[in-house]
Amino acid sequence: MEWIVAQYAVSLFLFLCFCSAGPLYAETQSPKALLLEVSGTIGPATADYLDRSLSKAESEATELVLLQMDTPGGLDTSMRAIIKRIIASRVPVVTYVAPSGARAASAGTYILYASHIAAMAPATNLGAATPVTLGGTPNTSPDKSKPKDEQESAPPPAMDAKNSKAINDAAAYIRSLAKLRNRNAEWAEKAVREAASLSAEEAVKLGVIDLVATDINALLAELNGKEVQLPLGKKSLNTQNIILEKHLPDWQSQLLSIISNPNLAYILMLVGIYGLIYEFANPGSIVPGTVGAITLLLALYGFHLLPINYAGVALILLGLSLMAAEAFVPSFGALGIGGVAAFIIGSLILIDTDQAGYGLSLPLILAVAASSAFIMIFVIGMAIKSRNRPVVSGREEMLTSEGVVVEDFSGEGEIRVHGEIWQAHSAQPLKKDQLVEITGREGLILKVMPTDKEK
Repeated sequence: MEWIVAQYAVSLFLFLCFCSAGPLYAETQSPKALLLEVSGTIGPATADYLDRSLSKAESEATELVLLQMDTPGGLDTSMRAIIKRIIASRVPVVTYVAPSGARAASAGTYILYASHIAAMAPATNLGAATPVTLGGTPNTSPDKSKPKDEQESAPPPAMDAKNSKAINDAAAYIRSLAKLRNRNAEWAEKAVREAASLSAEEAVKLGVIDLVATDINALLAELNGKEVQLPLGKKSLNTQNIILEKHLPDWQSQLLSIISNPNLAYILMLVGIYGLIYEFANPGSIVPGTVGAITLLLALYGFHLLPINYAGVALILLGLSLMAAEAFVPSFGALGIGGVAAFIIGSLILIDTDQAGYGLSLPLILAVAASSAFIMIFVIGMAIKSRNRPVVSGREEMLTSEGVVVEDFSGEGEIRVHGEIWQAHSAQPLKKDQLVEITGREGLILKVMPTDKEK
């Protein structure tokens, strides 16, 4: 009996030791960080990628998110969506401009300012954060033809209301981000108003960024113990023995990246419109209409994410309508030429930004316009040829035909025309196998007269 009690006591002791070791093991586990990579132009797919990654980091209680960035800039709407998500993040975001030679220009500068920790690798730069629109930015460079004293004392060139409004808004926005993260607000405004740029070494001296690190390992070593402000309070970073997990875009972000490509969205729109035109012209085809509807919806979704000029969309639709009308109502070039012109102009102004990577390819526009023009010329040529051809069917063709009398008759009888038997009326008596010329028609009765030709 005592042996059984002792066995139970040992089992209970081992169980309690196991339960107490669980939390101890959890506390001694190495922290984890997510590594994200943003390279190239910032757009809707980038914003979606960062949003999903931060949600993953929050759900897994990750120590920090390391965003390695190399970008020339991007769309304002996508940039602001990323910044909102970073500010609201419950996990610290460390933005690292790397590798050497990389940059955080334009939208990248704003994201760097919004991050909890801003770091750069040697031989990198940031800045040039002036908003860029379809019309470009005003020329703020001095007139070198004037003396230096006059250049310095001359007032800055006037800006139109739209550019002035955009620059003032961007300057106020980046100043607010600088104030939020205790960074250099004066230089931030200079980057917006004067498109100023800084190297990594100069940026850390001016308080624009927090530190310069040669690589990711050096960066993580310097981050250990640093304190950051999160929405729920302050947090001290623990990067000792941290495990870095690289997180790539999932299939949804990759699909979004494909659809939001302006050139692909443009092609999808044209395929959709031409598919629907073919379906309306040939009801019951089904496949062109189905494919057209799907591709058109995908194109509209892609355009919804992009800065679209709706005047460009209207001109493209007008151009396609005029070219389609040329196919059905030949105007010998008037509708077609007007359609091609409207199509090209609409395509050129379709994307309302001058940001690199988000404009339509000019060769693509010209290729599509040339293809449409070729189709238009082909339709016009077919119309002209058909106009000059002799009539081969219908009432007009029948009036130029000849027939053969089936049986002798006077008044009304039967004749054979093109292998068919027709009722005929003649003012003169006709004999069997005699050739007759058709001179008129009343309903289903042909008016005929004898011809001098022999069968």
